Amino acid sequence: MNLNFRVGPKWLTPLVTICLSTSLCRAQSATTTITEWQYGKNGALSITYDDASRHQFTRALPLMQRLKLPATFFVITGPITGSQYHGKFVGRPVQEIIKESATIPTDEHNFLERCSAAGYLGYEGTISYHTRAGGFYSSGKKQQAFHWMDSLYAKVRHGDFKPGYEPCPEYKEALGSSWNDFRKDVAQGYEIASHSITHATMPGMDEANIRYELEKSKEEIKNQLGERYTFSTEVPYGYEDDRVMHIAYKIYPALRNRMPEPFLKEIDRASRMLPHPADKDYVQWQRGPLHATPLPLMESWVDTTVNNKDMWLVLVFHGIDSLGWEWTPIPKLEEYFKYIKAREDKLWIATFGDATRYMREREHATVHADEKGQSITVSLTHSLDKSMYDLPLTLKTYLPANWQKVTVTQGKATQKPKLEHDEKGAFILYQIKPNTVNAYLHP
Repeated sequence: MNLNFRVGPKWLTPLVTICLSTSLCRAQSATTTITEWQYGKNGALSITYDDASRHQFTRALPLMQRLKLPATFFVITGPITGSQYHGKFVGRPVQEIIKESATIPTDEHNFLERCSAAGYLGYEGTISYHTRAGGFYSSGKKQQAFHWMDSLYAKVRHGDFKPGYEPCPEYKEALGSSWNDFRKDVAQGYEIASHSITHATMPGMDEANIRYELEKSKEEIKNQLGERYTFSTEVPYGYEDDRVMHIAYKIYPALRNRMPEPFLKEIDRASRMLPHPADKDYVQWQRGPLHATPLPLMESWVDTTVNNKDMWLVLVFHGIDSLGWEWTPIPKLEEYFKYIKAREDKLWIATFGDATRYMREREHATVHADEKGQSITVSLTHSLDKSMYDLPLTLKTYLPANWQKVTVTQGKATQKPKLEHDEKGAFILYQIKPNTVNAYLHP
């Protein structure tokens, strides 16, 4: 018996079984599919943190370690002890730009250059103008953005600032962590991912400076932790600016800001849209558990995920215990994490990168099952980059009626999954690695 399945959208049926009786239709033995989530769980949940403020690692991380919860930390790489790359302006000497601003007002032609340079003019207090103007520009309030740049450069020419350099608050709150610390964290299964070098406001920057922030942050992580941790990023402030996203897509495989996959419905953390109805295979539902968010509401997000097979809940934390934006107190965080942990039997709790890998691998995978005598041979392949997409997938295989137990081998790895039953018959759930050797099932 040869059975091939290509996983596809909900509206495409990978298998059609015709029943010629009024009794429940039973699956043919060797019928094999890829479960929607790892381990056959009902839904997926990813805990993510932005900015790398110190309390995330000194207070929240020990709590997660105790509860054995994975998480993704989107870190600002510049302030981390041991970093090679730090913030700078890529372009003309800033003195030329300052001088030019005295006679040429800010407009569409020079705004991105001036805003990119704003934090590196040689004075303290200028970065806030970069942040504010970039926000105005992103929201379409361009005249206000131009006004802020004109105001900044006029104050610089008039000597209104103290000489020096001052980064944004998020940068300063990340001081204190080291790459040696992060190496220990990734060894325990935590994902360290990029949040740029300086937490720059990228909608207000030109391409050269956006690339510097993202590419050098990626290079830093690669040099410090390895290629695997260059998979995910979050462009600061959660911007979904089309121009910035187009640049970032070329640098990182996975963006928490936006991932326009044909199989994925995205709901960002500011949206009031409900996750259902959905016409895609998956729903990524981002929620921001902020300082004032009621705990029952946060718990309801978890319940909704458990009760809907296609959902991926992405929790977005920033400040922890009095440090950082919209900080969450540890007692509240502990109660919430215990609530999540208690539902682990139905939730796949995974890093942002692994949840993304699983969905993409499944959507691009082909599984083939061949039953001969007392053995079932299973092959699993996908068409993605094998060096980056190597996560095992969970398969569900229905077994012959006379099998009372089963052993699964793939290479040197052996599994003895328990037999389970549904209305279609006996089956097993097991993990195999794609694009390697075949797996063999036998009683």
